[in-house]
Amino acid sequence: MDYEKLERRARLRDRTRKTLVYALLVFWAVLVLFPFYWMLLTSVKSYGSYNSEFIPRLYTLTPTLENYLSAFQAVPLGRYLVNTVVFTLATTALMLVVTVLAAFAFARLNFPGKDLAFTAFLSLMMIPAELVVITNFVTITDLNLRNTFAGLILPSVTSVFYIYLLKENFAQIPDELYYAAKVDGTSDLKYLWKVMIPICQPTIVTVTILKVIECWNSFVWPRLITDDANYFLVSNGIQEIRENGFGRENVPAMMAAVVAISIPLVVLFLIFHKKIMAGVARGGTKG
Repeated sequence: MDYEKLERRARLRDRTRKTLVYALLVFWAVLVLFPFYWMLLTSVKSYGSYNSEFIPRLYTLTPTLENYLSAFQAVPLGRYLVNTVVFTLATTALMLVVTVLAAFAFARLNFPGKDLAFTAFLSLMMIPAELVVITNFVTITDLNLRNTFAGLILPSVTSVFYIYLLKENFAQIPDELYYAAKVDGTSDLKYLWKVMIPICQPTIVTVTILKVIECWNSFVWPRLITDDANYFLVSNGIQEIRENGFGRENVPAMMAAVVAISIPLVVLFLIFHKKIMAGVARGGTKG
């Protein structure tokens, strides 16, 4: 009997603990997702309906899509989206080439001063971002690349952190595979393409998604290097709506513009979230 009571108490404690954990997780999820729900809800409220609410309501009985039309008509938001897609794809592609090759060199190749070079390379992470922005701005201006896609893209084609992350993943691959491949006459690039990249695919996908998000949300650099609307990104477009459009008065249309530029990232995450989680888990595992 005592054993059964102890077992029941243990089960009760386990249920109580799980209930508290799930309740806390649900509360945290609601807290995190509520701003997104409010943004989406506001974007489908009419201008008159939104302004007539003395106490904001958490629902609407008359949703409308006119705010999305207003957002795309107030500024050339469609062109800004195209510019952002071009900037994001080009920057991410070039970054992957540079990052993968650099990580492979540091992880697998042997050359004089490799450790010293890698230590010096990592020390670049200690430099404040503001100093890098200033240096890049002066360099791009001196090269007459302002208001060009090259000026937007070139300063973002490398990342010390991503190279370090990939280097650590590449280093986990046993050396025996590399030596066996070299015995078979496999070149370094072929070994990288056929062996290392497939094995580290989750981490590479994670780095790609993180870079896409970084490029899509980029604000300071595009704001500094472009003053021609033909090269504005969506971040510039949102700021233009707020400053020169209707953003200060027509909040629903402003929210519609924000929803429109947020949807691609949300869809991207939903498609690749499993690979992102796998890449993060692998990046934190050594050996």
